[in-house]
Amino acid sequence: MPISNILSVKNLSKLYGLDKNTAIKLKKSGLDKDTIYKKTNVTIALWNVSMNIKKGEIFVIIGLSGSGKSTLVRCFNRLNKPTSGTILYGNEDINKLDKRSLEEYRRNKISMVFQNFGLMSHRNVIGNVEYGLEIKGIPKEERQKKAVEMLNMVGLNGLENEPISSLSGGMKQRVGIARALANDPEILLMDEPFSALDPLVRKDMQFELLTIQRKLEKTVIFITHDIDEAFKLGDRVAIMRDGELIQVDTPENMSEYPANDYVKQFIDSADKTQVISVRNVMITPNSIVRLKDNPNYAINIMRKNGVSSAYVVSEKMKLEGVITIDDTINAHRENLSISDVLIKDIETTSPDALLSDIMEMATETRFPIAVVDNGNLKGIVSKVHVLSSII
Repeated sequence: MPISNILSVKNLSKLYGLDKNTAIKLKKSGLDKDTIYKKTNVTIALWNVSMNIKKGEIFVIIGLSGSGKSTLVRCFNRLNKPTSGTILYGNEDINKLDKRSLEEYRRNKISMVFQNFGLMSHRNVIGNVEYGLEIKGIPKEERQKKAVEMLNMVGLNGLENEPISSLSGGMKQRVGIARALANDPEILLMDEPFSALDPLVRKDMQFELLTIQRKLEKTVIFITHDIDEAFKLGDRVAIMRDGELIQVDTPENMSEYPANDYVKQFIDSADKTQVISVRNVMITPNSIVRLKDNPNYAINIMRKNGVSSAYVVSEKMKLEGVITIDDTINAHRENLSISDVLIKDIETTSPDALLSDIMEMATETRFPIAVVDNGNLKGIVSKVHVLSSII
């Protein structure tokens, strides 16, 4: 079954200023954003944006300052009301929600995590996390139980009664995420939530977000200006410029097929190891033997292919390990089987792993890394494959 869209954006525009009609005419005539502002004093924050966001994905919106990314995300919870266009949550146009329905949507369907944390200093950690549940009228015991569960999920167990002022920046952001998750929203909006954190904490938080999202399968809409962060987190990435949507695609496809020179220049600075997955560089091993084969057959396979090791699989291509030419020759001389000289403790990875995830492994492993899926051998990737792919 195809993945359903949780949000559908159609021809969305947002203008600030009085003379919107003139600005719209000038924009349609081909004038750029800055020229229109000089002529009309109207800012075109968004222009004719259309996109679909799939349920359960991490959708990253990236762009420079003034590109419209924050304006767009604030339209998703109607903190900003669009000038024109529609945003469908399922089949419901959120721009047409009455006050009560909008309140229900904000309380139960969508939550936001801000860059500056947005925490209340007069409340302790658990008091901040349970706040949304308190507003909804959830009984104290129930909401505190849920708050503790969320704090455990973000790694803050034991800190429930700590004052907010005692927490580091990374801890505060974890509290913000726990508070957003406590309401059990379907959509989590995150507006540059990690940009104020130092690089090491930021890396930890990125990992935490990926872990939480894969576990809970929430839809995450994430804003950033950092292309490496976008490519690391995003199932799909949207690049914006001057209020317009330039391209939406997976990180890999965007790197391979940029829509224009602007996108190409934007992503040229990206760490390609954060974009390229193992499946893009792995090769089929030319020396594969089965566990039941005899050592002499394995020796001939390695000799024929000019290699000094071979991968051993079971009947159903399940990876069993590696054998070396030296060990296999000894097994032949001493009438041993392949299983007697099998090296089982070898490095493995999945086809979907990023090259950045296996960089250290590739430089240290004795053998090329075996790529496995559900235990089955799919290919191998060596140090040279990893390093040459990022040039």
